[in-house]
Parts: sequence; structure tokens; C-alpha cells
Amino acid sequence: MGEYTILTNRKRAVVALVHSIVFLLIAFRQMISATPAAGIWVASTVPTGTWILCAIFVIVSAILLLLFVISRARIEKLYFGMCTISASSGLLRTAAGDQAFHAGLYIRVVMLTSAVLVGLFILRLHSTPLALPEAAESLPQSVAAPEAKIDPI
Repeated sequence: MGEYTILTNRKRAVVALVHSIVFLLIAFRQMISATPAAGIWVASTVPTGTWILCAIFVIVSAILLLLFVISRARIEKLYFGMCTISASSGLLRTAAGDQAFHAGLYIRVVMLTSAVLVGLFILRLHSTPLALPEAAESLPQSVAAPEAKIDPI
């Protein structure tokens, strides 16, 4: 697992997966709610909550983009790329409103669902023990390949 930069062990993979699942549930709740995003570029007054949500999306998108850039493993890049697309589409939807970018809601849910599946795969990779043939050769013969013992009758 030495090629990973951020998700280097099982614990980090679990934390990333839990975050993805929580944000997927939030995105799914937003998708089924009846309140459309008004957007901040609309001529009407914008609620304070919308500005706060935009600020949160800017921060999260920037952090996820940085994680995407510094990650090395392809599967790790795929995971952070999907999370970045999800957060960025949430930002665009919140900023532009549902009239201009309604598809952003569905993009978020699809990207987060895909990120959860990739996160589960990464977690599985961290959970399976690696077979090291070099290590088996360096073990004493009795440990590396124990001989079958036959009990006399």
C-alpha cells in the first residue's frame, strides 16, 4: 500500500468512507426536499444560510481539489476526483440556483455514490493481508512450511 499518499491505512480509509456516506445522505436529503436553491446571482435578497453554504462548499471544494492533486495512486485520485466534482457541483448549484444548474443536485448524488463504492474498494484493499513471498523465504523452515505429522496408531 506504499503508493497511497493520503489513504495510507485502513483507519484513514474508514474515516474517508464515513465522510462520503454522511455527505451522500445530506445530498440525498437535499435531492428529495422540496426547497429549490435560489442562488446568489439572483436579483432578490439572498438568505444568510445560502452565503454560509457557499462558503462551506468553497472551502470543501478547495481542500478536496488539493487532496486530488497530491494523491498518487490512481484509485485514490479517482476517489478524491469524484468527491471534488461532487462538492464543486454543489457549489455551482448553490451559487447559480436550480434554474441555471439543476443537474448539479443529481451530479452530487451520483458522484458521492460512486465515491462510496470506490471508498469501499479501497477499504477492502487495506483489509486484505498481502502475501509476501520474500518474507516466507526468510522464515525458518519449520515455520515457512511445516511438515505434516503423522500420529502412530
